[in-house]
Amino acid sequence: MPEQRVYRIASIPADGVGKEVIAAGRQVLDVVAEQSAVAEEPGAASGPGSPPGLGPQGPFAFDWTDFPWGSEYYAEHGVMMDPDGLNLLRGFDAIYFGAVGWENVPDHVSLWGLRLNITQNFDQWANVRPVRFLPGIESPLRKADRVPLDWVVVRENSEGEYAGLGGRNLSGRGPGNEVAVQTALFTEKGCERIIRFAFDLARTRAVRKVSSVTKSNAQQYGSVLWDDVFKRVARDYPDVRTESVLVDAMSAKFVLRPEDLSVVVASNLFADILSDLGSALAGSLGLAASANLNPERRFPSMFEPVHGSAPDIAGQGISNPVGAIASAALMLDHLGLPAAARRVEAAIEAVTAAGIRTRDVGGTAGTEEVTAAVIDALKLSSVPPESA
Repeated sequence: MPEQRVYRIASIPADGVGKEVIAAGRQVLDVVAEQSAVAEEPGAASGPGSPPGLGPQGPFAFDWTDFPWGSEYYAEHGVMMDPDGLNLLRGFDAIYFGAVGWENVPDHVSLWGLRLNITQNFDQWANVRPVRFLPGIESPLRKADRVPLDWVVVRENSEGEYAGLGGRNLSGRGPGNEVAVQTALFTEKGCERIIRFAFDLARTRAVRKVSSVTKSNAQQYGSVLWDDVFKRVARDYPDVRTESVLVDAMSAKFVLRPEDLSVVVASNLFADILSDLGSALAGSLGLAASANLNPERRFPSMFEPVHGSAPDIAGQGISNPVGAIASAALMLDHLGLPAAARRVEAAIEAVTAAGIRTRDVGGTAGTEEVTAAVIDALKLSSVPPESA
């Protein structure tokens, strides 16, 4: 049997329900690792951000390192993470992240102090957010009952509206005279790499189509640059259908014609909003997974559920772990373990189809009950030999 491969994973549960759902995802990942002794992974990875030939064969395991960063850490140290935190994270194979935000820290401080500090400094420029309609989960879309729906939102994750450029000025002129300027940054290179990433992803899907989203009728500089780059890159992918849609029209399309979507690529802000809309249409933000990828693999990538820290339910054991577990599947893909990723996704589907659901999706189960059901589904499923 091949030598066991050990993946070093940094675990940052951070705040609120993040602690609960990351614990759930880790349980699932450790079970998948235990089962890997009887199944060998193929040599080619197939998930977003996983180039061919990356996947090792044979058994694998996870070496977890916990980092206590977040709002509690801020209350004690005055910062959201260790000042040397980026250097501490640099050597890991991946980062598993929970959620950030609590009442003791202003939202912009907690976000920029931890999550954006990691994603931007590690150049995790591709944020991939699948929209999955799971069996047994009621969608507010009546169309979901009769039409297969499945699309991916690709979010530019390093610049755009979240570049952090701007400032507040003129407060010295007295009340009511302060001015705030928030500048979006669009670079030709930044636009091209995320658009090309979206086209490459579209080539791996059953429907080869990329929908580009901007607001170029009103934003005549950044959005028009994006549109120009999109048209130029599209010429390199004659096998992929394209469309360019204004963000307001795309929000309507998510509701009225979602069957027409496959890969949706947009700027940092627009994709952030649209992906949340897609997850809500699928039933709940608690179901939504995401991957913050550094595709060149110069830095570790980070995987996290889309939902927030949910202070209103934190500590009650009722948070939905599906988004975190599905994010773990994305991490398996990135590590070159696609068969393990598909088994985790199949286990999630088996659990939701069986009616084992948390309250946000109409069920009565708690976090631990759903997690245990996913683990049971993994243990009941056959583990196919893949080392022909």
